Amino acid sequence: MTQMNLFDYLREPISITKPIRLIELFAGYGSQAMALKRIGAKFEHYRVVEFDKYAIASYNAVHGTNFPTMDITKVHAEYLSICDTNTFTYLLTYSFPCADLSVAGKQAGMSKGSGTRSGLLWEVERILTEIRDSNGELPQILFMENVPQVHSQDNMPDFRKWLDFLEGLGYVNYWQDLDAKNYGVAQNRNRCFMFSFLGNYSYDFPKPIQLTKRIRDYQEEVVDEKFYISNKALKGFAEHAKKQKEKGNGFHAVIKDVDNISPTITARYYKDGSDCLIKVYGRIRKLIPRECGRLMGVSDEDIDKMAAVNSNTQLYKQFGNSIVVDVMCAMFKNLNINQGDTV
Repeated sequence: MTQMNLFDYLREPISITKPIRLIELFAGYGSQAMALKRIGAKFEHYRVVEFDKYAIASYNAVHGTNFPTMDITKVHAEYLSICDTNTFTYLLTYSFPCADLSVAGKQAGMSKGSGTRSGLLWEVERILTEIRDSNGELPQILFMENVPQVHSQDNMPDFRKWLDFLEGLGYVNYWQDLDAKNYGVAQNRNRCFMFSFLGNYSYDFPKPIQLTKRIRDYQEEVVDEKFYISNKALKGFAEHAKKQKEKGNGFHAVIKDVDNISPTITARYYKDGSDCLIKVYGRIRKLIPRECGRLMGVSDEDIDKMAAVNSNTQLYKQFGNSIVVDVMCAMFKNLNINQGDTV
């Protein structure tokens, strides 16, 4: 849903005319940076916070940086070093873990003090509070991504607390669920996105476009035999599904024709690929990591850089945890980035 009210007509549309200093919390391999680069925005990789050593290896390989792993619970306002906001636009992204919110997870929630991974959202609150209390400069734009369950009935009280906190700092919030299949990518991946602007600005989320691609457009023709599923494994999936159904649990292997679109690529895809198996010339196989990367909007060049420093298992996890680049390109374009000849 879009948060619109009378004030939107009194607000100035957001625009970015200054160079961007990008701060990525829960950075992964830097899909946000990929999107900014793709649309030609002038930005620097200013700060990166990522706890997973494999993800940071991918980040550094792709972006030519040398960031260390970093635990967000140890990060303080001084590290972000936000200064000269008259010269730079600070864009802080926080795609905090969805493990305790998603339908696939245990749905333990994101309450403050819960100790859940999704509860790491409140570390962002702590850092922003430290900035405020030290009379520091806040980032002008915040960008959040998570599963739509972030605003489910169970989680809405916590989400509302988050919105209220940001509004108390002077931010105006715009949030909406967007599905990758509506922005040019053949993956059914619905996610909640939110921009928060410091000041009285308005924002319009991008309109959906016609999807022309299908799984076959991301497909590699020659694939190692190890990615194919044996008849024995397929039989095992069927038996497991039957047992789970008897227990009242949901499990089924999803087999898609290549003329269809992909279900959501998940971080657990590496386990058995049951979330999305594809039928190629009558045979059933998993998507290979390169195909998953393409379905997340990552270029082959960047996939090669990631594959050089990571195993297939780690690549599957990283793609499943990330954000589709094309969707962010559409959203970032609506920030009206016009930086002229700024350096």
